Amino acid sequence: MNSDRQKGILYIVVPCYNEEEALEASATKLLDKLHKLTQKELISNKSRIVFVDDGSKDRTWEIIQELYKKNEEIKGLRFAHNRGHQNAILAGMMYSRKYCDYTITIDADLQQDIDAIERFIDAYNDGNEIVYGVRNSRNTDGIFKKFSATLFYKIMQLMGCDIYENSADYRLMSTKALNALAEYDEVNLFLRGIIPNIGLQSTVVHFDVFPRMQGKSKYSLSKMFTLAADGITSFSIKPIRMVFAMGILALLVGVGMIIHIIYEHYFGYTVSGWSSILMSIWVLGGAILLSLGIIGEYVGRNYLETKHRPRYFFWEILSRDK
Repeated sequence: MNSDRQKGILYIVVPCYNEEEALEASATKLLDKLHKLTQKELISNKSRIVFVDDGSKDRTWEIIQELYKKNEEIKGLRFAHNRGHQNAILAGMMYSRKYCDYTITIDADLQQDIDAIERFIDAYNDGNEIVYGVRNSRNTDGIFKKFSATLFYKIMQLMGCDIYENSADYRLMSTKALNALAEYDEVNLFLRGIIPNIGLQSTVVHFDVFPRMQGKSKYSLSKMFTLAADGITSFSIKPIRMVFAMGILALLVGVGMIIHIIYEHYFGYTVSGWSSILMSIWVLGGAILLSLGIIGEYVGRNYLETKHRPRYFFWEILSRDK
């Protein structure tokens, strides 16, 4: 164990979006965990919990304000408008790196087992700069989510992205790792793909996931699709190469159809063949539309990157630190 890392300052970053039903109970559990870790002298008494309000439309920010007034361990960051889960996590980490030795990010519903935090800290004390949280299983997910998540990770690995299967945004990052992450200024964020690219010493901690006790998941199907698209287009050009391969295949099919038409004409079957023509129109039309869609994704994301707009803007910050 690396003795000079013990009793470091921990900042727990909690992204929140419309979490009024779960927030108070989650804050109580996190505060209790923070106090126990401090009593065990695993972390410094300067450790804090940072709630990042991602432009919530309910009472989430009011609850964070109340928690801040009652507890000196609480800090609050409020976005001017909704910027997404990944930006909320990044904002919390970038803010925290000025004050802490390492951060741990966790979702506001606390479906991830908070008892794994001690194992994260032990791994950090052993010299790791990044500790990835990986789910033990997906038994708490529905059939569709379990299938789609498994398919997503397989596709990402097939595309050449260095990503841990069943990994989550429940992870520890040292200040050194956070400073390295700050050098990545891309707008289309996919932290699960970016962070492994940093290349610092790392390890994995496995944890259990529990059913959500309060409220509903804020990760809709459209948001999951957007995250998947960000991941694939941010780390691979293989879809573009697949489009090129589809073009070659379509060309070969076209040549085959020409041979077929010549054959039918030679043997006098000129009336028949409407089905093959119709089929070729649908196949080629579908291939063209799919190709344009994939290319459009890359062009659109390049457009967003070249504007260099800020990824988020803080409307309000609750902090006792200067």
